[in-house]
Amino acid sequence: MIHVDVALRRGEFTLEARFEAPEAGVVALFGRSGCGKTTLVNLISGLLRPERGRIEIGGETLLDTASGRCLAPEARHVGYVFQDARLFPHLSVAENLHYGLRRSRGRAHIIEYDEMVALLALAPLLDRRPHSLSGGERQRVGLGRALLAQPRVLLLDEPLASLDAARREEVLPYLEALRLRLALPMIYVSHAFDEVLRLATHLVVLEAGRVVAQGSLNDVSLEPALTAIVGAAAAGAVLEGQVFEADGATGLARVRVGHAGELRLRASGMAAGARLRVQVLARDVILSDRAPAGLSVRNALHGHVVSLEPQGEDACRALVDIGGAQIVAHLTRDAVAELRLHAGGEVWALVKTVSLRSQVFPLDTRAPAPATKPVTVSAHEQG
Repeated sequence: MIHVDVALRRGEFTLEARFEAPEAGVVALFGRSGCGKTTLVNLISGLLRPERGRIEIGGETLLDTASGRCLAPEARHVGYVFQDARLFPHLSVAENLHYGLRRSRGRAHIIEYDEMVALLALAPLLDRRPHSLSGGERQRVGLGRALLAQPRVLLLDEPLASLDAARREEVLPYLEALRLRLALPMIYVSHAFDEVLRLATHLVVLEAGRVVAQGSLNDVSLEPALTAIVGAAAAGAVLEGQVFEADGATGLARVRVGHAGELRLRASGMAAGARLRVQVLARDVILSDRAPAGLSVRNALHGHVVSLEPQGEDACRALVDIGGAQIVAHLTRDAVAELRLHAGGEVWALVKTVSLRSQVFPLDTRAPAPATKPVTVSAHEQG
């Protein structure tokens, strides 16, 4: 497990953050700029020391102020990837990578040099100097150097923030490959929710120096604290499911979510057995008090209202169970009254015109699997 419980005051800013997360996968520290994400990751690395705290990763205590234990940064064996790659400009790519390898002496190897070069596609770059690389290429080299130090944990502080959209898309599949192929804890700092959707397995939401939500990405996606940060337009449930039927002729896939829920997606190339992560935006869910008929929308999901929560003067947030998986709908209080919606009541959820990000996503995030770029799929069958 990863256990972090720290407190630090710096001027007017106070950080008091506590979270626990599994070692396997990617823990995303998410929140607005200035909420304390980088401060928290610097405390984990040892670059900052808290006034009070305890940090434990994989059974090893890195910090315990109560007992006076505080490992130096170099003794914590963390790999740190910054917004800029911070490569040595006078060394070639290969020499930068070997610098990381030299720091691994005496440590068990989680990845070998040749495997890392292949995983990050660095072979064509080995003889070049950093000044001749693109931003995305420099970040890949920075990742490789950090991995070759054979770290206990890999810390990534907004590694894509300085890249344009094209370079971000270039690097993201490599980060996915790392998550899928290495049994290495990763803590990923970001204020871009699209990155979190693609990479995170566990989410820690920070606001003004405090953790306001934490848990699996699926669970936290339903939290109002996350909605307050990403905004209503980007809020919605994140579901994981498995394709149980794929029609190559139509490009439609039937996906099981929960124990009985089903989504139909227009996702060409998806094969039966593939694991998917899907976001269903709350703004695109329509509720009905009866089974719909005569509509082209095929995603009419039978479910029950779990809860109804007021949102402002005229809005309401409905949480709906669709067979072991839960989605969210935003509607007016007038609609709630007209449909006589109540907790436990039967409803049908219509999911339409949604751009759903999905990707191959194994149940075991440590299992080897090829990295894949997300494909845009639609939750409806109408043109």
